Amino acid sequence: MASTTQISPARPRIAVLGAGHVGTAFARVAVDAGYDVSIAASGDPERIALIAQILTPGAAPRWAVDAVTASDIVVLAIPLHRFAAFDPSLVRGKIVIDLMNYWAPIDGVQTMFEDPRYGSSEIVQHRLADSTVVKAFNHIGYHELESERREPGSPDRRALGVASDDPAALDTVATLVDRIGYDVIRLDSLRAGRVFEPGGPVFGVLVNYEEFEDAVERRVAA
Repeated sequence: MASTTQISPARPRIAVLGAGHVGTAFARVAVDAGYDVSIAASGDPERIALIAQILTPGAAPRWAVDAVTASDIVVLAIPLHRFAAFDPSLVRGKIVIDLMNYWAPIDGVQTMFEDPRYGSSEIVQHRLADSTVVKAFNHIGYHELESERREPGSPDRRALGVASDDPAALDTVATLVDRIGYDVIRLDSLRAGRVFEPGGPVFGVLVNYEEFEDAVERRVAA
């Protein structure tokens, strides 16, 4: 894992790689939270210009390399089956938020992610060895990401988990999660972040801060 780059604590610049349902939903909430966001697909940004205008107003469509170069945080929101062909050098030195999940009934069997010793984001980190991976937004549906946001202190504010092996990257992404509109549960390793994955105790479940902590503690104790 590479050391994290020095970024502004106020509003890091974000590049979203992936213009599908997940990537566009994330781009919308990040823009709404005041972040400078660019979005890229696999080719010419002109191909997603109309998508960006309609679905992610305020997020600039760019070539992937230009979006990443200008960013502090890269959000990896590509279909998981395409990750094997992803070029790790594209995100060298960046904090990478891994939004992907491995779910064989949906994705089909992906050999890279079949090693039971590791969670999916640990495998992503192994391949992106020169980046710093943070696992977040994996256990909430893209269709809920906007509607479930709440102001700090709201009694029904939902909790989301953030996991990373790097404390500084963990803090940076935790701040992002809070500004988007969720309470944050920090887990200090990607290994611990397996609880966010399909079959885990918080996957797809609406829980508040205390309920999230309890679910994780029960899983650890089991």
